[in-house]
Amino acid sequence: MTDNLQEDLPKVIEELEEQVKENPENVVAHHHLGLVFMKDGQTDKAVKSLERALEIDPLSVESLINLGAIYFGKGDIGKARELNEKAVKILPEAAQAHANLGLIHQHQNDVDKAIEYYEKAAKHNPNLASVWMNLTSVLTMKGEDERALKAARKGVELEPESPLAHNNLAVALYFGEDFKKAMEHMEKASELGYSVDPNFKRSLEEKLG
Repeated sequence: MTDNLQEDLPKVIEELEEQVKENPENVVAHHHLGLVFMKDGQTDKAVKSLERALEIDPLSVESLINLGAIYFGKGDIGKARELNEKAVKILPEAAQAHANLGLIHQHQNDVDKAIEYYEKAAKHNPNLASVWMNLTSVLTMKGEDERALKAARKGVELEPESPLAHNNLAVALYFGEDFKKAMEHMEKASELGYSVDPNFKRSLEEKLG
């Protein structure tokens, strides 16, 4: 696929549809067609293609994960959880599935479970920046400031231009009482386009006198 995929989507869809027409059992083509439909915003067609991929190969972990992402986006949390749980049962080291389960439990305010799954995701793939950012949030919610600070630093290390990563680190540093560094990262988050909580900004300015 080209760098200018968005403009090429209709062509890519046409080519993949031709492939599945020629070979209806081509699981890879069905899976890729589902991904392209996702990118094109054609959710129903994406679901159909990914479900077809799973009919052909019920052990397709990537299809389970991507289908779960669609259902999560549609608000069907139960289905999203079921699909990602299937994925980790098939492939216990599937980091993205663990990360998705962490997000699902975070969405359901089950902080302990969210932490458990995020940590599993980080263990299997320590380079998923979004995992460290989400882990920072739930650890902060639980009041585990030292672990939150460690996770926040990892998030910034992996994505130094992420406004969310810098804001997370600012909050973690605040609770660690390193207010000067917290201000630096809060300002960096703002420069990168993050809408900093005005109450947080005010409190940090007060701490710095």
